Amino acid sequence: MDTIKVYIGSIQTGNGGLTRDTTKTVEFSGEAIASYNEPGTGRDGGVTDTRGVKQTLYRTADGRLVAHVEDWSHWQGEPTCYSLYAVEPSDLQPGGRFETLGDVAGYGRPLTLDEALAQPDREAWAAGADFLAGDVLEAGCIVTDPATVEEMASGEVGL
Repeated sequence: MDTIKVYIGSIQTGNGGLTRDTTKTVEFSGEAIASYNEPGTGRDGGVTDTRGVKQTLYRTADGRLVAHVEDWSHWQGEPTCYSLYAVEPSDLQPGGRFETLGDVAGYGRPLTLDEALAQPDREAWAAGADFLAGDVLEAGCIVTDPATVEEMASGEVGL
């Protein structure tokens, strides 16, 4: 097992160059299983490489699954937010909050016909009606008090 170091919290640089950094380091033994990068959308609605969401799935030394989410932006005034979530296998399946990450990690399965027909309208997705787990709206992000990975994985700490 490797020593994994990730952040929780947020960092934001204002237009005047001042930075607010509430990040805390979380360290645990485990292994990275998979990562998924979702590019952001620009003001014109197209794909951009100046913001996005990176999700990484880890298995801890004691066998728990946790997802680290980095909702990042290179735009001045927009925060980059880091979150850590306890993950159940159902979260990695179709309809779960980390469905695409589950697919990348090999936890996914093909959709049934009923699941495929119930998928949201792709045009609504493009318009921003649905968000990836960990996405941040224009208003910013929610930051909680620092917590250990054990607290996060137990579900006792909300992000």
